Amino acid sequence: MVGRALSEKLATNKNITLLLPKRQELDLLNFSQVDTYIKKNKPDFVIHCAALVGGIAANIKRPLEFLLENSEINFNVIKASFQNNIHYFLNMGSSCMYPKDREELREDDIMTGKLEPTNEGYALAKISASFLCDYVHKQLGFEYKTIIPGNLYGPYDNFNLDSSHLIPAIIAKTHDAIQNQKKEIEIWGDGKARREFMYVMDLVAFIILAIEKITELPARTNVGIGCDYSINDYYETVAKIMGYSGDFTHNLEKPVGMMKKLLNIDSATRLGWSAKTSLESGIAQTVNYFLALNKVKDPIT
Repeated sequence: MVGRALSEKLATNKNITLLLPKRQELDLLNFSQVDTYIKKNKPDFVIHCAALVGGIAANIKRPLEFLLENSEINFNVIKASFQNNIHYFLNMGSSCMYPKDREELREDDIMTGKLEPTNEGYALAKISASFLCDYVHKQLGFEYKTIIPGNLYGPYDNFNLDSSHLIPAIIAKTHDAIQNQKKEIEIWGDGKARREFMYVMDLVAFIILAIEKITELPARTNVGIGCDYSINDYYETVAKIMGYSGDFTHNLEKPVGMMKKLLNIDSATRLGWSAKTSLESGIAQTVNYFLALNKVKDPIT
């Protein structure tokens, strides 16, 4: 999602030549392939968005893959970059990197407490990549920095209920309920857990700013909207936008993860950035993308 949204935006700048290898062309789990690709193409700047990602159900079911594959991808891309003398590198982190049970997540909180068990494997891979970038910067002087976005949603998101994050899952569930005239939609837990979700194009705007100000970035920079909403709020907002009038039920036997994940965005604010897209506008645009993907003719206005 991030890579496609970013590449489409950067492609409008005629002064930039993009290298966008497909998976069939470049296997990021194979260090030799990654090393050869970077050595051959000699990019000026690497933006590392690749990852095996998924929602809470996927992370609980497959912690081994989430730790192993993400660690291999991260080490291969970062190692091949600095060994081939690439001086500029932006690494995409995750709010999962932070300890659980914190009211507000600050960059210096990383490695100061226990992780949320439901996404521990993914978090460990992201933490190690961040520290590897930090060590490259400290030891070699290259500008290897990590951006830590909050939860994201938008065009090119994954709407598969077995592996999607919250907002695309809600959109897919609501569409199914409307299509099949279901009177209820199930919510995991009591719906009171709070999450911060940012529209992907707001992150793209920050990444473009970060490219220009790479030397000014700290080792890690949180990027979020500065506020959060309850799970129930997200369901109600999607239902309103999509015109669903049924009820919600709560399955209290299902896991909910951390009760609160709100990023402190002081560092990003000092760089002159702020998110511009409201929750309603972002969800409406995402719903329209989903409807077009599923060949539903009438968009949300």
